[in-house]
Amino acid sequence: MEDKAILNLYFARDELAITETDRKYGGYCYSIANRILCSNEDSEETVSDTYWQAWNSIPPQWPNFLKLFLAKITRNLALNRLQKLSAAKRGGGEVELVLEELAGCIPGTEQIDDQLNAKELSRVIREFLDTLPERDQDIFLQRYFFFDDADTIAVRYRIKRTNVNLILSRTRLKLKTYLTQEGYYL
Repeated sequence: MEDKAILNLYFARDELAITETDRKYGGYCYSIANRILCSNEDSEETVSDTYWQAWNSIPPQWPNFLKLFLAKITRNLALNRLQKLSAAKRGGGEVELVLEELAGCIPGTEQIDDQLNAKELSRVIREFLDTLPERDQDIFLQRYFFFDDADTIAVRYRIKRTNVNLILSRTRLKLKTYLTQEGYYL
């Protein structure tokens, strides 16, 4: 079923919307949650919570890209669940590693006064990503949005792991420079 038809079901408050969402994007959402949580049970619960949040968000929202809308919900729910479950025991270290890598180029929450500034920072990062070559942008997103490890990314792009790490390192430096120019670092 096409996304538009699924969204129409949400707007009609037809519970078939959940069934069709699960049929089309269930595996995708599960893989996002499981990369973060490393637990089948927690990942399945996160996917169920994703559907519940989508049900409560649509309407009034009409996502332009349902897949990305669901990915963002799933990712945020999984990160929240991971935090509650004690990241040191359950995350296999990958999430912590990703956050540590980004800590050097993205200002921490102590520098972000409120949610409005966080949204502005998000906008600036999206602008930065648009300046990157498509492959570098995809590699950055695979690592820092979807939490893929360097080996998985290397296989996907048919490059060496060291090249992935080099691309990520250079991109983080470029991001820090970009954020400095935008006034996020003094």
